[in-house]
Amino acid sequence: MSPAAAPNSASVLVGSGRFRYRALERWQQLPAGWDLVEVAGVATDSEDRVYVFNRGEHPVIVFDREGNFLSSWGEGVFAQAHGIFIGPDDAVYTVDDNGHTVRKFTSAGKLLWTLGTHGKASETGAVGHDYRTIQRAGPPFNTPTNLALAPGGEMYITDGYGNARVHKYSPDGRLLFSWGQPGSGPGEFHLPHGIAVDRRGTVYVADRENSRIQLFSPDGKYLDQWPGVARPCQIFVDREDYFYVAEVGYRAGMYPGNEPPADHDAAPGPATGGRVSIFSASGELVARWGGGENPCAVGDFFAPHDIWVDSRGDVYVGEVTMSAGGRKGLVSPDCHSLQKFVREKQP
Repeated sequence: MSPAAAPNSASVLVGSGRFRYRALERWQQLPAGWDLVEVAGVATDSEDRVYVFNRGEHPVIVFDREGNFLSSWGEGVFAQAHGIFIGPDDAVYTVDDNGHTVRKFTSAGKLLWTLGTHGKASETGAVGHDYRTIQRAGPPFNTPTNLALAPGGEMYITDGYGNARVHKYSPDGRLLFSWGQPGSGPGEFHLPHGIAVDRRGTVYVADRENSRIQLFSPDGKYLDQWPGVARPCQIFVDREDYFYVAEVGYRAGMYPGNEPPADHDAAPGPATGGRVSIFSASGELVARWGGGENPCAVGDFFAPHDIWVDSRGDVYVGEVTMSAGGRKGLVSPDCHSLQKFVREKQP
């Protein structure tokens, strides 16, 4: 297949301090006629190949770090792409929200196993994707969202739109236990959407509609929470224990009748749109960019949904631009759904 036209060369500088980046829009080179539609997930492997889990006809598209197309796989497998994680052995874990399943593949796309029954949701009383209709916490899965691996290989899965739980599995796929229920108290969730595990085994859950990140011990005991985030969708922790958070904000994908919290960080001004924030291990904000003032501009965001950092410190952000409001005309149909942020070298 011949590649499409060269990617847009426009770039801007974003971030601050040690975390300064050159933002690249349309960095990827798709084959002619291909369309990502929107990017639900993005991750890199040990060679910094970039796996883009998207909602187009080719669900997993692999690029090299320069954006050259390498391969694709997963056609006809998923009901809807949502989350992706790549383990230290380059195994690829995918979360299919509408399919109610989690799968493990080789890097070439060979299916190794599936958790859940495709197309069958657990019973929680939920109606569709509306977390507000959940009547009770349930077993795996009802519209799961994301997955992260612990240092020992255990899997933590957030579950999600139609449930309010985190499930912990053994490396060989045995359910060990689950925790969480609908609500806004400690250890409760209103849409557990993203998840990360640090080197000590602490679990960080992006509790999206409560606009917070909750911290738990490996056995699910509540430890703490970080406020000051605007509907966080996903978290990535790097080798230095910095936490990168994709925040969808309060201008895209809002449920009817929901409003930004009265104490949002821009009060009494307009609530923030999509942005990326970086925190230290203690929860201190060290860098932030975006905000959605010009959501289709290079370096800004409309609906950040996933985030990953490669071995060189470059950041990839996927956006669900169309489903979060693009189809309603809130942004241009050609608004970006994937951006790369190349980290500037320190002097």
